[in-house]
Amino acid sequence: MMEFEYRVVTFGRQVSREESRRALADAAEHDGWELARTRLYVGGARRVWLRRRIVRVPRRWVDAARA
Repeated sequence: MMEFEYRVVTFGRQVSREESRRALADAAEHDGWELARTRLYVGGARRVWLRRRIVRVPRRWVDAARA
């Protein structure tokens, strides 16, 4: 089963759609976030939920005698 971490970003009504798009594109390109949910509120504020997959790497135990 895949695990995700979430990040909530809120844009006020004064932030243009282009500015918010650019910020979300940067987060996706550089940090690996993807869009999970978007909510537009009555006052014009926009809340966005981003998610990215958590990669669990199994630990390798090193034999103390060989190290």
